[in-house]
Amino acid sequence: MIQQKLRNLRKQKCMSQEKMAKILSTDISSYCRKENGKSKIHDDEWEKLAKALNVSVDDIKESKNSGFVQNDNSTFNDNSGNYEYQKFNIPNSILENLQDYIKILKEQNESLKRELESFKNSN
Repeated sequence: MIQQKLRNLRKQKCMSQEKMAKILSTDISSYCRKENGKSKIHDDEWEKLAKALNVSVDDIKESKNSGFVQNDNSTFNDNSGNYEYQKFNIPNSILENLQDYIKILKEQNESLKRELESFKNSN
């Protein structure tokens, strides 16, 4: 969610909601509604927020780091297939490494299954 990314960036830059509200020339409750996705953030407001956070609007809105990791193994989740990791600030590089490791483990698992099947067939 874009608003979650906005919130995380604001916190990383140690900026309060009050300060962000002043940047947008609005009150704190209005800013909170915007940050919570309950009120629209207009293009000119995105520009002001990005400038205050010293990032581009695209950096805030980009979906590359959406914070969701798709998991097709329902054994480890609630069957929705989604985990929201962004609140833990896990870097993408770590997630990618873990996904690579999981792929290797799956391949090894399949190899062991074939070996076991071969063993069963020979006896």
